[in-house]
Amino acid sequence: MNSYEDTLTYFYSYARFNPGDVTRWSLDRLRALLARLGNPHKKFPSILIAGTKGKGSTAAICESILREAGYKTGLYTSPHLHSFRERIRLTGELITEETLIALANRLKPYFESTPDLTAFELITTVAFVAFAEAEIDAAVVEVGLGGRLDATNAIDPTVAVITSISYDHTQILGKTLSLIAREKAGIIRSGALVISSPQFDESMQMIEEICKERQARLVKVGYDWTWDIDKSTHDGQSFTVGGQSYWLPFIGQHQAANAVTAMAAVQEFSKLSNLQVSADAVQAGLARVRWLGRMEILNRQPYLILDSAMNKDSIEKLVETLKQYFTDRKLIFIFGVSSDHPVEDMLEVLQPVADQVFVTAADHPRSEKPKNLAVMAEKAGLEAVPVNDASLALDQALAVANQNDVICATGSLFLVAGIREAWLRRNNMDLPPIDTEHNS
Repeated sequence: MNSYEDTLTYFYSYARFNPGDVTRWSLDRLRALLARLGNPHKKFPSILIAGTKGKGSTAAICESILREAGYKTGLYTSPHLHSFRERIRLTGELITEETLIALANRLKPYFESTPDLTAFELITTVAFVAFAEAEIDAAVVEVGLGGRLDATNAIDPTVAVITSISYDHTQILGKTLSLIAREKAGIIRSGALVISSPQFDESMQMIEEICKERQARLVKVGYDWTWDIDKSTHDGQSFTVGGQSYWLPFIGQHQAANAVTAMAAVQEFSKLSNLQVSADAVQAGLARVRWLGRMEILNRQPYLILDSAMNKDSIEKLVETLKQYFTDRKLIFIFGVSSDHPVEDMLEVLQPVADQVFVTAADHPRSEKPKNLAVMAEKAGLEAVPVNDASLALDQALAVANQNDVICATGSLFLVAGIREAWLRRNNMDLPPIDTEHNS
């Protein structure tokens, strides 16, 4: 590969299998590839994070705390918001284009000699090799889909974390919370240390059952770790754990739960990996963490809020947060989702609170067509305006909004990315690194 664009094209060329075809999923294939590369994934201790929602935020907080403690970190997350480089971060910095090109060229013979390799397995391999060669002290790895057969589960984590579980990808993971929880809990090893965020009873029962089967120690956030929210503002919230107050620049009660989950994970991880993490590092890591597109406020007159709520449970948390922070304000939604999301359920949650809705599509092949979303919205009791382009949807929402109103763009990470880029361009603000030719 001669360029960054060529490298991404090569990576995405492996996306030839439907992710729902579980017959293609195999940790054996990936572990064999990693073994041929000298097992790079075994050269650093790691925190592996599964869950339906909150795993990205929790991963970002874990990494921020470890970095503030002075350690070289690796953070692997997916999908990306603006640029593929966001998926692999080395001590807080996006992996460089030059590093990706060099890794792709060097690893290409290994990839091409691995039958049925998937794009996510390839990318996960690139991340592990990048981490090993950077000689990181600790990795924080977000599971892509499920847990048991996800490529990230090729590692043996020092600490396994399971964030909030709800209904998502039911055609792959199962149609009950119990079945979904069993797949997520596939990251639990025998005798391991497991941290769980607060869960619905059905999910927690399955996690407890698997921990008992595998003699793993389970730490339950909300039970073993508790917190009280002291103050909430539009800039974040302060909360108390064990008599100590912390500041988090994220809003929403669910983000406080994610923060405490990360604190518990880092505390146990530091003990098991012999890494010292001071109270000051925890304070600083929480206060300085950044994770874009999740209850992110871009503007305040009117308010423009971005949140990648992608299922019914996350939309419910979004609505709960909006009602808490923006009482008696008109709520205007820009809504767009991928066609495989539970659209009707999500729209039903918005129906009681939405004053106006614009339905649109992100620049992504899986996006549901706006005209179809408008029909679904009508069935849910919402009158929605279909707009074919996300940037135009933002223009129309801004045109009808008063200074005190709230515009919220939600439904998928791809939509949030499109609205975010449109806003920055509209206001001549600095753009982050953006991949113009790829968004998958």
